[in-house]
Amino acid sequence: MSYVLQVSDISKTYGNDKIKVHALKKSSLTFSQGEFTAIIGKSGSGKSTLLRILGTLERPDAGEVLLDGENICRLSDKKLSEIRRRKIGFIYQDYSLFPEYTAYENIVMPIHLDGRTENKHIIKDIMNTLGILSCGDRFPAEMSGGEQQRTAIARALCISPSVILADEPTGNLDAENANEVVMLMSKAARLYNQTIIMVTHDRQMADYADRVLKICDGMFV
Repeated sequence: MSYVLQVSDISKTYGNDKIKVHALKKSSLTFSQGEFTAIIGKSGSGKSTLLRILGTLERPDAGEVLLDGENICRLSDKKLSEIRRRKIGFIYQDYSLFPEYTAYENIVMPIHLDGRTENKHIIKDIMNTLGILSCGDRFPAEMSGGEQQRTAIARALCISPSVILADEPTGNLDAENANEVVMLMSKAARLYNQTIIMVTHDRQMADYADRVLKICDGMFV
C-alpha cells in the first residue's frame, strides 16, 4: 500500500509553565493514496492542531511527519512554502475566495502564484466534475455558498497535490449543500485518486468518507 502521508508520535503543547494545554499526545497515523479520511472531534479535541501541522503551518514539538517520504518537520520555511504551493491543497470553512476575481481566476490562482501556466482542459474537466463549469466568469458574490465551496475544492484539486486538507468545509452551508459538497469530495477522491483529509464535528458528513477517525483530548480513540 502506498502511504502519501505518515505521522509518527507527534506531540504539540501550548501554554507556559503554569498553564499547559496538550493539544496532541504522541499521535501516529497513515494516509493512503486516493483515500478520503474524516477526522471527527469536539472543539478543543486537537483536530485543528493536527491539520495545521499536516499543512506545515505549525511544527510539532516532537515526532515526524513524512509527506511523499520526506520529513517535512526538518525543512526550512522557504522549502515549506514551496511544499504548500505544490503538494498541499487547502479547503476552508469560509471558502477563502478572492472577491475581485472570477471563479476561474480563483481556481487557477495557486498555479499562477507558483509561476506556472494552467492546463485549461484539466481545469475545465475539474469544474465540470464539480458542477461549476457555468460559474467560470462569475464573481464569488454572484455564486451561492455551495458554488463557492465547490470552487474552493476545484482550486485545491487543480494543482494535483499529494494531499488535500479540508477544515470544516461544510460549516457555512445548509444541509442540502453540505451533503452535496461532501459527496463531491468523495467523488473527487475516487476519480482523481486524490488523498483528502477532512476534519469535522459532524458525524453525518464524516460518514461519506472511506475512513473515520475520532480524536479526543489530543489522542485518537
